[in-house]
Amino acid sequence: MKLNRKFIEKLPKTDLHVHLDGSLRLNTLLDLAKEQNVKLPTTDKKKLKKIVSCDDDCKSLEEYLKAFEITLSVLQTKEALERVAYELAEDAAKENIRYMEVRYSPILHIQKGLSLSLISDAVLNGLRKAEKAFNIKTYVIICGIRNMDPDTSLRLAELAVAYKNKGVIGFDLAGAEYNHPAKDHMDAFYLALNNNVNITVHAGEAYGPDSIHQALHYCSTHRIGHGTRLIEDGDLLNYVNDHRIPLEICLKSNLHTKSVKSIQSHPLSFYLDYGLRVTLNTDNRLVSSTTLTDEFMLAIEKLNLNYNDVKNIIINGFKSAFIPYRERVVLINKAIKEIESLEEAELKEKIVLEEKI
Repeated sequence: MKLNRKFIEKLPKTDLHVHLDGSLRLNTLLDLAKEQNVKLPTTDKKKLKKIVSCDDDCKSLEEYLKAFEITLSVLQTKEALERVAYELAEDAAKENIRYMEVRYSPILHIQKGLSLSLISDAVLNGLRKAEKAFNIKTYVIICGIRNMDPDTSLRLAELAVAYKNKGVIGFDLAGAEYNHPAKDHMDAFYLALNNNVNITVHAGEAYGPDSIHQALHYCSTHRIGHGTRLIEDGDLLNYVNDHRIPLEICLKSNLHTKSVKSIQSHPLSFYLDYGLRVTLNTDNRLVSSTTLTDEFMLAIEKLNLNYNDVKNIIINGFKSAFIPYRERVVLINKAIKEIESLEEAELKEKIVLEEKI
């Protein structure tokens, strides 16, 4: 099977780790700033892209997060939130992402007085409109923020509980990881878990295995956001593997936040070989200047993934979705049929080419 960009783009995929405020279109950022009279560092498109999209020289997670000050400045109205949510789903559908869980923290969108409910409704409305227009299913994950007061995380967990079965499918903890332990936010996780809300936690990105340990044993996470540094603790790695806890890997942003020194040194291929349930995701389309197809091509070109690896990661994505089991089975079966159909088409094309030769 030819693992070129065109074929990878055609494959059905999932994106389980994508931030709304890091994934808006550059043109939309400029449009919204103009509409709202928000001052940007520059209105020159090329210069702005250099500011909000990281390159390999980004020094840390903290530096990486600075771009969000700019994107968040235009995401303080319900119209902007609805538009950005819609466009994110549209962009995902264009590369055949069939299922996407969009995460964001509503508390970061209250600068102009919007209530948490209005913010939540705007994002969900944008996603629902996109679902009607494109072949994609979407849900929302609400994020608590590590470097904010734990009471804020509790408030956001309450919001996730209120919107459960209304489009919100999970609760997360994001933000600066170093010196902001997940266990400080245990009350928020207890509330979410007590109401049977799915849990994922950013862990093992900017801090070591202890962060993953806390996510697992203090927050009872069902998935791990990143988990890049899980490789440093063999016992914990085996626990994650034995319990089939999925890892939400985001290659390009891991390089930008300096979770890894290079893509070639990323533990993804080891995780796959060892049998961990690995998924591939975009994290931040704008800030990391990436797409899901880009992420797969990086894995193929820099980590020597073969077609079986790619297919395994794709199926892992569908298996790890937070939707109910019966819905998940339907989604997986549809994806497998679609993959088989694409394989047959590729095989026929290969036979035709060989006959011509």
